[in-house]
Amino acid sequence: MDNLIGKKIKKIRMKNNLTQEKLAIKAGVSYTTLTKIESSVIKRPAVQTIAKIAKAMNISIDELIK
Repeated sequence: MDNLIGKKIKKIRMKNNLTQEKLAIKAGVSYTTLTKIESSVIKRPAVQTIAKIAKAMNISIDELIK
Protein backbone atom coordinates (compact mmCIF):
# COMPACT_ATOMS: atom_id res chain seq x y z
CA MET A 1 0.00 0.00 0.00
CA ASP A 2 2.97 2.31 0.64
CA ASN A 3 3.64 5.24 -1.70
CA LEU A 4 1.95 3.71 -4.73
CA ILE A 5 -1.44 4.52 -3.24
CA GLY A 6 -0.80 8.26 -3.39
CA LYS A 7 0.24 8.06 -7.03
CA LYS A 8 -2.82 5.98 -7.86
CA ILE A 9 -5.18 8.41 -6.11
CA LYS A 10 -3.62 11.32 -7.99
CA LYS A 11 -3.82 9.51 -11.34
CA ILE A 12 -7.50 8.61 -10.90
CA ARG A 13 -8.33 12.05 -9.49
CA MET A 14 -6.79 13.77 -12.50
CA LYS A 15 -8.48 11.36 -14.92
CA ASN A 16 -11.80 12.37 -13.31
CA ASN A 17 -10.92 16.08 -13.60
CA LEU A 18 -11.10 16.56 -9.84
CA THR A 19 -8.94 19.07 -8.01
CA GLN A 20 -7.41 18.00 -4.71
CA GLU A 21 -9.79 20.39 -2.98
CA LYS A 22 -12.90 18.98 -4.70
CA LEU A 23 -11.89 15.39 -3.95
CA ALA A 24 -11.11 16.21 -0.32
CA ILE A 25 -14.55 17.82 0.12
CA LYS A 26 -16.31 14.98 -1.70
CA ALA A 27 -14.47 12.35 0.35
CA GLY A 28 -14.89 14.18 3.65
CA VAL A 29 -11.16 14.22 4.35
CA SER A 30 -9.03 17.29 4.96
CA TYR A 31 -7.27 18.87 2.01
CA THR A 32 -3.99 18.62 3.90
CA THR A 33 -4.43 14.88 4.46
CA LEU A 34 -5.18 14.29 0.78
CA THR A 35 -2.16 16.29 -0.40
CA LYS A 36 0.09 14.45 2.08
CA ILE A 37 -1.18 11.07 0.86
CA GLU A 38 -0.69 12.03 -2.80
CA SER A 39 2.83 13.31 -2.16
CA SER A 40 3.71 10.25 -0.02
CA VAL A 41 4.28 12.26 3.15
CA ILE A 42 1.66 9.93 4.62
CA LYS A 43 2.81 6.53 3.38
CA ARG A 44 0.25 4.39 5.19
CA PRO A 45 -3.08 6.22 5.32
CA ALA A 46 -5.85 4.88 7.54
CA VAL A 47 -8.17 2.34 5.93
CA GLN A 48 -11.14 4.61 6.71
CA THR A 49 -9.47 7.45 4.80
CA ILE A 50 -8.77 5.22 1.80
CA ALA A 51 -12.37 3.97 1.89
CA LYS A 52 -13.70 7.56 1.83
CA ILE A 53 -11.43 8.54 -1.06
CA ALA A 54 -12.30 5.40 -3.04
CA LYS A 55 -16.04 5.99 -2.50
CA ALA A 56 -15.74 9.63 -3.57
CA MET A 57 -14.06 8.51 -6.81
CA ASN A 58 -16.61 5.70 -7.37
CA ILE A 59 -14.02 2.94 -7.24
CA SER A 60 -13.43 0.03 -4.90
CA ILE A 61 -10.74 0.04 -2.23
CA ASP A 62 -9.23 -2.94 -4.07
CA GLU A 63 -8.68 -0.80 -7.17
CA LEU A 64 -6.68 1.65 -5.09
CA ILE A 65 -4.52 -0.79 -3.18
CA LYS A 66 -3.70 -3.20 -6.03
